[in-house]
Amino acid sequence: MLTTVLAIGALSMSMNLAAQDNTAPDTAAPTSNAPASAPVLQLDQATPREPTLIERSAGEYAAYHSVIADLHSAPIASGRDLDDAMNRLTAFYGEERLVRAWIAYAAIIAARHPEYLDEVRELADYYGPEAAMTGLMYDPTYATSFASSEDAQASVVDAMAADSAEIMDVSVRYRAAAYDLQSERWANRSHGDRTDRLAELSHMGSAPIDMTDEVLMTLSGGFDQGLPASALFDRIESVPLSDRPSVAPQLTLTVGEAAPDPDRDRIGRILSVAALQSLNNDDPARTDQVVEALLSDPVVERCLAWVRLDLQQCVAAGHFMYEDSFCIAEHALMDVSRCLGSSAN
Repeated sequence: MLTTVLAIGALSMSMNLAAQDNTAPDTAAPTSNAPASAPVLQLDQATPREPTLIERSAGEYAAYHSVIADLHSAPIASGRDLDDAMNRLTAFYGEERLVRAWIAYAAIIAARHPEYLDEVRELADYYGPEAAMTGLMYDPTYATSFASSEDAQASVVDAMAADSAEIMDVSVRYRAAAYDLQSERWANRSHGDRTDRLAELSHMGSAPIDMTDEVLMTLSGGFDQGLPASALFDRIESVPLSDRPSVAPQLTLTVGEAAPDPDRDRIGRILSVAALQSLNNDDPARTDQVVEALLSDPVVERCLAWVRLDLQQCVAAGHFMYEDSFCIAEHALMDVSRCLGSSAN
């Protein structure tokens, strides 16, 4: 009897195994010591945040000073080297590009002063964000009237001075090279037809800016340091600020002057952009519209327009390769430094 029961049990088990084999013939049976499913490590991937209008423009200013940092040690050993330096600089000089980028970056520096932003928010909470935006937009000097704005103004002026000094450093290098290259045979060779070079310069600033990994890293986190753009990029030979040419901007921030003051308007516009980014309102598109209007400085734009014209005339008048180094020093660098760092009258 027991033998019969065991035989029936064995037959039943055999039938069950056969049924499993028929339903999934290609599936391998798991080994007894392996888990049914291995755990998968799930890491939360943070979605990259789209940069704001101010960050995009300020990123171009950081890219510009990345080029300035490179030109401290870039080779000056051929006409191609000079063309490359000129092309990299003039990529930023078209239309309003450099002006917008410069104001946006300076506004990020001004926004590093929470006391000033708190005063603006208090005003907006009391009168409403639209009233605050109207005051900041139509009267640039309004932003400089807050009690805590002085520190923000000082930070902006210091950053402008440091950045202008950095540009002047590179200008000194290319001016010296213009004299040294006169002993080089290739630099004493006649330019010949300058049509191609002038054609390239006529399109200056129209091409997109190439953001390097270094600049993108600056865009994502470097602004938090509140440093001048020139301080964000390392150089092979670091020159202390105290040893650089003195090009402190001739900025006048005297409160109470009746006559229009381009410098005070400029600082006020920068502080206004910083303040607008801190306001809480239900219409961000309206804020961007106001900021777009403030990312403009007619005085500096006119100054840079003359820079472009003078650079083209300098290149057209040159007969030898070394003269391009002088054009870079005098117009593509020194004049730009003056536009950004002084009253530019």
